[in-house]
Amino acid sequence: MRLSRSTVTKFLAGQPVDYRNFVEISEKLGFKWNTIATLEITNPQSPQPNSQQIFEETSSFITGNPITHPRCFFGREKELKRLFNLLKRLPLQNAAIIGKKRSGKTSLLQYLKNITTTSIEQLRPNQKSDWLPNPENYRWIFVDFQDSRLQNREGLLRYILESLKMAVPNPCDLDRFMDVVSRNLHQPTVILLDEIGVGLQRCPELDDGFWESLRSLATNQTNGNLGFVLAAPESPIELATSTGHSSPFFNIFGYTTTLGAMTEEEARELIASSPIPFPDEDVEWILNQSECWPLLMQILCRERLFSLEDGETGDNWHEEGLQQIKLFAHFKK
Repeated sequence: MRLSRSTVTKFLAGQPVDYRNFVEISEKLGFKWNTIATLEITNPQSPQPNSQQIFEETSSFITGNPITHPRCFFGREKELKRLFNLLKRLPLQNAAIIGKKRSGKTSLLQYLKNITTTSIEQLRPNQKSDWLPNPENYRWIFVDFQDSRLQNREGLLRYILESLKMAVPNPCDLDRFMDVVSRNLHQPTVILLDEIGVGLQRCPELDDGFWESLRSLATNQTNGNLGFVLAAPESPIELATSTGHSSPFFNIFGYTTTLGAMTEEEARELIASSPIPFPDEDVEWILNQSECWPLLMQILCRERLFSLEDGETGDNWHEEGLQQIKLFAHFKK
């Protein structure tokens, strides 16, 4: 029996498919099914399951998307220690994460948001998660300025209030937003600003007055309970200057870290996470070719794992791996 690509495509898109033999064929392809998902699939009348219900395993090496599950995140121990030190006491302090495109800025923001409240059972053995004394008291708001819904003032303010579970005024303008937050923010709250350069370049409503109001909230009106961590390809001040902004908001980032390559120890830990162990010579080749840059390592590890899963012998995977990382030559400059 052969499972067609169109069937899989329709299934993952949530469209109706012919479920006859679907489970049996998928299991032959190596997919694992939990009991609930199997029961739902064998009954076409029941709601269609989502991907989290169906696939128990996550990808071993992630190359196209930011890493959102803490178990899959490796390295950056030095940066994490400093960032959490800035956030574990009041007043919360502000930080900027600087790095080249695809250097892992978004993944690091997601890790900050998720690691302290992820259960130990969902983490790797000995993976540190006790970064904060009372993590359940913290609120984390992830703002992706590539999301068009957040590229206007009202949409962004409404999103922040909804994330804080605060009443949204009507109209949701800047003055009313300031009133609501200043009166009701009593817990440590960290707003993570991803791709802030997009916000500065494309969103005229996010002008200097807007950023000055956010600065006022953080420094004067929330008793130190509000902090910001932003991610950008250059420093906040340089970014503001290059986009015609002069708000003092961009002066409050007292700590800046620039993401570089992983340490060799961190890189070896990532490689060792493969479900099929790599031969020693492959480990050394991956370290050498990637120069310990996370994305390059993920790509090369992915190619090696695929070749092992397919039972391939020899070093043909080298050629494919080098071809794939050629697209990201800027890391080695």
